[in-house]
Amino acid sequence: MNEYRDTFRNLVVWQKAKELTLCVYKCSEFFPTYEKFGLTSQIRRSSGSVMANIAEGNERRKSGDRGHFFIIAKSSLTEVDCWIELAYELKYLTEENYKKCIELINKTSFLLLRFMESQH
Repeated sequence: MNEYRDTFRNLVVWQKAKELTLCVYKCSEFFPTYEKFGLTSQIRRSSGSVMANIAEGNERRKSGDRGHFFIIAKSSLTEVDCWIELAYELKYLTEENYKKCIELINKTSFLLLRFMESQH
């Protein structure tokens, strides 16, 4: 892996969002095949959106632009939370995987809110 300096990869919040995305991909791997273009696609896209918007926002120089992307990341995180809840209720997730995802959602949310506060 290449070393990057002063990049989004160094942000703890981005690293936690990436961990969440990887968890979502692994947990959704065994969703029913009929959910491929439904829940599986939605949950994966929204989790990827969290980390992508943190990265993109970090590269913006105007605080308004930065804040806009961080708000989108937070909204996408809420979307992941909803999809995880639905997947669990539909019994697509084990309780262990559900708890792991919720823990990562909560940690990412906490870090993202603190990061957003520090940008003012």
